[in-house]
Formats: sequence, structure tokens, C-alpha cells
Amino acid sequence: MFTGIVEEMGVIRAIRRGAHSSVLSIGAMAILSDLKIGDSVAVNGVCLTATGADSGGFTADVMHETLDRSSLGALSVGSRVNLERAMAADGRFGGHIVSGHIDGTGRITATRRDDNAVWYTVEAAPALLRYVVEKGSVTIDGISLTVATVTERDFSVSVIPHTAAVTILGEKRAGDTVNLETDIIGKYVEKLLRPQPETPPPGGITWDFLAENGF
Repeated sequence: MFTGIVEEMGVIRAIRRGAHSSVLSIGAMAILSDLKIGDSVAVNGVCLTATGADSGGFTADVMHETLDRSSLGALSVGSRVNLERAMAADGRFGGHIVSGHIDGTGRITATRRDDNAVWYTVEAAPALLRYVVEKGSVTIDGISLTVATVTERDFSVSVIPHTAAVTILGEKRAGDTVNLETDIIGKYVEKLLRPQPETPPPGGITWDFLAENGF
């Protein structure tokens, strides 16, 4: 579990590509203080498991499903990435509940400066936008942000200078792809409120089953 508060920007040191998977070697500093093999690290919002570590960074496997669902497949050597370790039980919840299991990707369609802030407009599929709520939370490339506006095609966030400076969002431009994770609470509430069909008994539908259910 993460909070969407990026700890540092790492850099891709090497990529070993398989037929449908990859192994990333990521240079880092701050998160290495207590990082152990097997720990979870959010890389651009995607929860990955550290499979190796040295004094200058760590490695992580990326499976086929993750490459299909995220923008990690487009990374190259030298790319900078947002990094966050899993939240400690005694840590502050500075952002919002972030699972690191992204819902899909979006595309930045516009950026504009508004005094000291920068607005980013992100186009996303309707299946994702249904869970994006004005003044709610959304995760863009692992960054916890507040949604300012939502339309049928896109949503917008306003980013303060500090966030732009300490994350890769400050490098993003119109046309760039970003990883998106919507508010996990909304998805669970929708699933629990969805009517569930009656399950017939193991032996199939009988006269007793029909009678018990009002037929």
C-alpha cells in the first residue's frame, strides 16, 4: 500500500527485455536506506517487487500484464521515474490510499500555466473516468493529486511548483502517456452495491429451490 507521495526520482540504468516481460535496473538513493529484496516499490505508480539491490539502486521484474496495462514498456535507459516505498505502519498518510495496481493509462492533451501552478488535462477512457470525481483523488504516475475538473472525455489537475520539481510530472508535455489509478474506495463500493444473481444449488434448479425463491 502506498500514499502517492513520491520519495525521489530514480533513473533507468538498464533494461533486459524478454518476449513478454522485462527486468528493470533502477538507480536510486533515498529509498535504499532500508530497502530489502522482496520489498514493494511503486515505479511511476506501478507496484513492483525489488528482486535485487546494490549501493546504487535495485532491480525489479515486470510481467506481461503490467507491460500491457502501464507505460513501463515505453521506458528506456536514462528515463527518470517516480519512486515510493510501501507505506510504513507508523507513517503519515500524506496522500490517499494507493494500491499500486493501476487501472490503465491516459494521455496528456494540454498543459497551461496559472500563476505559480500548472494545469494538466488528461484524456482517459470512459471506464476510468467513471471513478474520477471532482475534488476527489487520482494517482498520475504514482503522484497523489486532487481532481479539479472532470468531463466526459478527460479530467484536469492543478500542480504546485514543488510537485512539478520533485516528480517526473514537471517533464511531461502534451501527447505523453501517464499511468492512472483511480480512487480504490469508489470501485469497492460499486462492486458491493451491484446486485448479485441468485446462485442455484449444486444439483441444479429443483422444484424445492423454485418454491423457496417465490416461484
